[in-house]
Amino acid sequence: MKVIAIIPARLAATRLPRKPLLSIAGKPMIQWVWEKATSVKTLEGVYVATPDREIFDAVEAFGGKAIMTSDSHQSGTDRLAEAAETLNSDIVVNIQGDEPLIDPNSILLPLNALLDNPDIPMASLMCPCPEKERDNPACVKVVCDRFGNALYFSRHGIPYQRNPDPEMPIRQHVGMYVYRRDFLLLYSRMERTPLERTEGLEQLRVIENGYKIRMCAIEKAPLSVDTPKDLEGVKKILLQSR
Repeated sequence: MKVIAIIPARLAATRLPRKPLLSIAGKPMIQWVWEKATSVKTLEGVYVATPDREIFDAVEAFGGKAIMTSDSHQSGTDRLAEAAETLNSDIVVNIQGDEPLIDPNSILLPLNALLDNPDIPMASLMCPCPEKERDNPACVKVVCDRFGNALYFSRHGIPYQRNPDPEMPIRQHVGMYVYRRDFLLLYSRMERTPLERTEGLEQLRVIENGYKIRMCAIEKAPLSVDTPKDLEGVKKILLQSR
């Protein structure tokens, strides 16, 4: 079974423009992400999907592989699907281009979930939600059934803690996905659904259409780079680790 990873990246980020190419300890951020992904030996190829020639050229310059995609996509999933259509694979790993601190072991968890469970079309990650983030709508929460499949994702703090149970903590969704390629292409063609539009969360489209998302637990979400403050924090961590 052939497994590849695709990293969607674009220059037009709202809060931190040009962030894939921002320098961190002498390398563009997208290179840090690419290097973390290529350290996972199960992946037979790692590609950056981008609408921007400048990102394409930067990836090629450090020895990576890039694919030009349309500049009209409304989501990273649409960009991922366009790139996946041109590549031979069975499973596609979607790695966020703004997480240079991602743990390669976190990539393996949802990947192995699909390899071990042929009836699961898609998998993702979750972790305990820090208390300070429970009321933050930018921090997406997830609740699961007893088999580890997502029941619902929300920007609200779910489940409501009327009778707190240690077996049912509030969990944060970590936005890394693994798809069976055929399902990814199907998913990208589905119409947007009511809950997806209401919450502004495209993964709800999967659940609303009756498909499963297997959730895998990690201890902590990696620090993603969304603001100048995040960037400085990541620079400090990576410089200290050298």
